[in-house]
Amino acid sequence: MIRHLGLSAYEAIWQQMRTFTAERTPKTVDELWLTEHFPVFTQGQAGKPEHILDPKEIPIIQTDRGGQVTYHAPGQIVLYTLFDIRRKNLTPKALIHLLEKAIIDVLADYHINGTPKNQAPGVYVDNDKIAFLGLRIRRGYSYHGASLNVNMDLTPFNFINPCGYPNLKVIQMSDFHKKISKEEVITKLMVYLMQHLDYTSIIEQA
Repeated sequence: MIRHLGLSAYEAIWQQMRTFTAERTPKTVDELWLTEHFPVFTQGQAGKPEHILDPKEIPIIQTDRGGQVTYHAPGQIVLYTLFDIRRKNLTPKALIHLLEKAIIDVLADYHINGTPKNQAPGVYVDNDKIAFLGLRIRRGYSYHGASLNVNMDLTPFNFINPCGYPNLKVIQMSDFHKKISKEEVITKLMVYLMQHLDYTSIIEQA
């Protein structure tokens, strides 16, 4: 099941993911949620406050995903992966790899050479970060997921050490293509991710 949630408040969606995961059973259909968030900084479980340099007026939410601090805002596609990873015979690392691969495949369609880094999950173009990953696994069920910068105001990334790395440069797809369709990028992401996860049918719900 794929759900298109539009522009949303981070905390509300996070709580919905937690509820969905707590209430699901081995028969529950896996879901992929697609959204964009109002501007927000989120801290992972291991997040250190010193990596938030100057948040200005942007809210900070301490969340339960892996990783350090990142930023969400309109123009960034966020994919939340509510999957039974045991049913799919996946480890957390394998799911991260599949998410990275789907994003890399999308970038390749736009002639952008994305690559992963073993020591720092996400997708990079050279050494600049274009996509972010962070998961939580509970009772064999995953939630949280990945975000891909498409066409957004990147300025607030200067107010943090993204993912805990000082001076990490953050980029987006519109740096390479001035006119880019978010809807087209979303469609490509869904197709590639479903292929890599070996789903044979897709049900979409607005």
